[in-house]
Amino acid sequence: MSKTQIQKLELLEWMASLQDKSVIAELTKWKEEHQRATLEQYNAEIEEADAQIEAGDYLSHDDAVKRIGSWKEK
Repeated sequence: MSKTQIQKLELLEWMASLQDKSVIAELTKWKEEHQRATLEQYNAEIEEADAQIEAGDYLSHDDAVKRIGSWKEK
């Protein structure tokens, strides 16, 4: 068994014994944030972004630079 396989088994054992709900919630959040999108999800996100751009719902580069510049003033 490889070192990586051993580490994964150790993590599984550790996670199976977890009782702290906040740790479980954080691990679940991390998993959701780092899970790869399926091709269908990716294409849906692209279509949604295209629709937003066509509707004029976007921030230009110049506007983004101005907005970020205003952060320094605060």
